[in-house]
Amino acid sequence: MYKGFRVGKSEIWYASPIVQLLMVAMVCFLCPGMFNALTGLGAGGQVDPGAQNDANTALYSTFAVVAFFSGTITNIFGVKPTLAFGALGYCIYSASFLSYNHNENRGFVVFAGAFLGICAGLLWTAQGTIMMSYPPEDKKGRYISWFWIIFNLGAVIGSLVPLGQNINATGSSAVNDGTYIGFIVLMLVGAALALLLCNASNVIRHDGSKVILMKNPSWKTEIKGLAETITLAPWVILLFPMFFASNIFYTYQLNDMNLQFNTRTRTLNSLLYWTSQILGASVFGYALDITKFRRSVRAKASLVGLFSLTFVIWGGGWAWQRLQVPREVLEAPDSTHRRIDWTDGGEKYIGPMFLFMFYGFYDAAWQTCIYWYMGALSNSGRKAANLAGFYKGIQSAGAAIFWRLDGLKTPFNTIFGVTWGLLAAALLFAAPVIWLKVKDTVTAEEDLKFSDETIADVVVTKGATKEAA
Repeated sequence: MYKGFRVGKSEIWYASPIVQLLMVAMVCFLCPGMFNALTGLGAGGQVDPGAQNDANTALYSTFAVVAFFSGTITNIFGVKPTLAFGALGYCIYSASFLSYNHNENRGFVVFAGAFLGICAGLLWTAQGTIMMSYPPEDKKGRYISWFWIIFNLGAVIGSLVPLGQNINATGSSAVNDGTYIGFIVLMLVGAALALLLCNASNVIRHDGSKVILMKNPSWKTEIKGLAETITLAPWVILLFPMFFASNIFYTYQLNDMNLQFNTRTRTLNSLLYWTSQILGASVFGYALDITKFRRSVRAKASLVGLFSLTFVIWGGGWAWQRLQVPREVLEAPDSTHRRIDWTDGGEKYIGPMFLFMFYGFYDAAWQTCIYWYMGALSNSGRKAANLAGFYKGIQSAGAAIFWRLDGLKTPFNTIFGVTWGLLAAALLFAAPVIWLKVKDTVTAEEDLKFSDETIADVVVTKGATKEAA
C-alpha cells in the first residue's frame, strides 16, 4: 500500500491522495460520466422527453433527501463501500431506458430514477469527501481539475458511441439498444472498481500527514457533527443558493435547447458540451492553485470571473433562445417543424454549437469553484463529507424542481430566464463568504476541533517511513 514508485519527478504510492483520487475519477468516468452522456442525448435518447423528465424529478427528489444524511453515512461506513453501492444505481437507470425502448414502461424508468437518487447521493458525497480532504492545500484546484477532466472524459467517450451509431439519423428517433447496453456494461465495471479503493484512514500525503477523521464514529457523533457543520459556522448557509443553482441549468441546456436539434446533432452537441467541460476544469483548476497570489486573493478573483461569465455566456444564450420556436410547436405530436442539423452550418448551427460549448465550459468552472471554496474552508475529511452532503442535497433539490418545471411544459423562455437569474443571485449571496471567510491556510489544530483525533493521529512521526505507517 505504501511502496512508492516514480512517475516523472514525483513519487506516488497506492494509498497516496493522487492515486486514490484518480481511482475515484475512473469510477465517476464509468458511472456518472456515462449517465451524463445519456442525459446529453436529450430526453435520455428518446423522442418524447416525458419519461426522462419524470425519472429525473424522482431522481433528484430522492437525491436531495438522501444527500443531507449521506455525509453521516459516509463517515460511519467509509468512502469505499459508500462509493461502490452508489455506483450500482447508474446501471439500473440505463437498463430502464433499454426496457423503455421495448415496452414503454414509464413506471420502471421512474423507479430507476428514484433508486439512482439514493445511490447518487452516496456516491457523490464519498467522491466529494475524497476530492476536498485528501489533497494538500496548495494542490486542491488541480486535483479538482484532474478529477473533472477524467470524469468528463467518460461523458465524451460515452457520447462517441451514440454519435457513431446514429450518425445517419437525420430525423428524430430514439437511440438503439446497443447504446444502452454499452452504458450498462461500463457502469458495472465502475461499480466493481470502487471496491479497490483503500480506506481513508490509510491515506498518507507527501508531507506525512493523514486525513482528519473520527476515530470512533457512531450515529450519535455523526448526526451531532452534521448539525455542528451549520451551527459552528452559520455563514456557510450563504453558499446554499450557489449549491441550489449548480445543476438547474442542465434542464434547459440538455433537454430544452438540445431538443431543437435532430438526433445525430444532439449527440454531437453532447460530445462538444462535455469536451468543453474538460477545458473549463483545466483553466479554473490550475488558476485557483497559482501560488504567486494568496489563496484569499484567488478566491475573490474566481468570484469576479464567474460573475463575468454568467452575464457574457448567458447573455449570448438569450440572444439565441428568444429566436427559437416555442415548446408548443416543437413538441406537438403532429409537428412538421424541421429540427436543426449540423449540415445547416452558418448562423443556423455554428452559432448555437459554440454556445453549447461555452455552456459546458461554464458548468465546469462553476463546479470547480464550488468544490475549491468548500475545500478552502476545511481540510477535515469528516467536515468535507458533511459539506459535500449539503452541497449535493441542495443541488439536487434545485435540479428536481427544474426537471419538474420542464415536465409541466413550462415555456422554454421562462426556464431560461429563471435559470439565469438564480445563477446571478447565487453569486451575490456567496460573495461575503468568499470575500471574508476564505483564509490563506487552515491549520491542523483548527480542523481537529471537528474531530476526536489529535495531532499525533494525523501526522506521521518524524523519520517514520510510509511502509511503517
